[in-house]
Amino acid sequence: MKLAYVILASTALVAAPAFAQTAPAANITPEQIQALQAQIQALQAQVNQLQTAQTATAAKVAAAPAAPKADASGWTKDTKISGKAFFNVSSIDNERNGVDQASNGTQTELKRFYLGVDHKFNNVLSANLTTDFRYGSNGTSNDVLVYVKKAYLQAKFAPEFFVRVGAADLPWVGFSESVYGYRFVENTLIDRTKFGTSSDWGVHIGGSFLDGKVNYAASAINGAGYKTLSRNSNTIDLEGRVSVNPIKSITLAVGGYTGKLGKSADGGADTRRATRFNALAAYTDDRVRVGVEYFHAKNWLNVTGPVGDSADGWSTFGSFAFNKQFSVFGRYDWVKPKKDLSPDLRDRYFNVGVNYKPIKEVDLALVYKRDRAKNGFLSTSNGTVGGISNTTSGTYDEVGIFGQFAF
Repeated sequence: MKLAYVILASTALVAAPAFAQTAPAANITPEQIQALQAQIQALQAQVNQLQTAQTATAAKVAAAPAAPKADASGWTKDTKISGKAFFNVSSIDNERNGVDQASNGTQTELKRFYLGVDHKFNNVLSANLTTDFRYGSNGTSNDVLVYVKKAYLQAKFAPEFFVRVGAADLPWVGFSESVYGYRFVENTLIDRTKFGTSSDWGVHIGGSFLDGKVNYAASAINGAGYKTLSRNSNTIDLEGRVSVNPIKSITLAVGGYTGKLGKSADGGADTRRATRFNALAAYTDDRVRVGVEYFHAKNWLNVTGPVGDSADGWSTFGSFAFNKQFSVFGRYDWVKPKKDLSPDLRDRYFNVGVNYKPIKEVDLALVYKRDRAKNGFLSTSNGTVGGISNTTSGTYDEVGIFGQFAF
């Protein structure tokens, strides 16, 4: 509108000289001057009217309600997709009774890739589907295996109580991983030595009290782990955990398991009940992480064996962060997996490393691992470690870059 005013005013100014040229100044009459003034006044009135109209229009636009934002509808707004991968480039030297194993050498591996979809139906009901891609690891297989690690429907009635039906996290392994903090480097104690697993099919409950200071979880499950979904057992296994945080940096927890590990089908071999007790204590803050984990198990490796057996093990771990990007870490495990049947068998494992976190979603660590099974052998997450009989020994050494990325 200001441009229109300038144009009109300029027109009037141009018109004045033109009018003057048509008649000499001495010949301009008072009537002509009055007519010119009247024209200018008329133009000014038109400009004023345009400015008034412009102001009124701007006021109406400002007072009008804002147009509603486009809102995602259906599954989109209530669905989240996540992923996590564990990878490494490393060199392995595995010897069993002095004999090199097929896994030896330097290779690149993608050991795990989890892809998850979480959907919220309403404030109570939600569902989760998480797939587990396991690639041939440490030379033990050459295929790509895809599992459903988690597939459950959840009803969360309050922070103190939720119910999940399907395959979901078990109470202990996932919890200990969250405290340990370096799962991408190695499985935690009972997961590494095959005295527990992370997920299974069944009914799971849990919740927290006192602003998260007290947490509990319990599962009634098939017992064979998430990789097996079949009616191989006629009993239900139970696992549970209670943890407390008296202060934010202190974690104390106990847990237990009882069942037949999915091996008690009618008409099958006689089975005995496997049990496991777990305990953990840790201190964690922004820079320091230190803790110890313990387990005691009975009949875990011989549910269908002729006689019973027991096992003990403990793990201590720690890390220190120099800043948000660099940290150092280490861990030591000691396990007697067959205290009664092979009392001389012992497994000693440790790792040390330096971790670099360029961004929040990525970890890259230079790691050295060593595992030694003496007077026997043990199945671990790194394959079979030890000798070829109960009187021989073996070692597993690995060095390389281990990493993870998550989104």
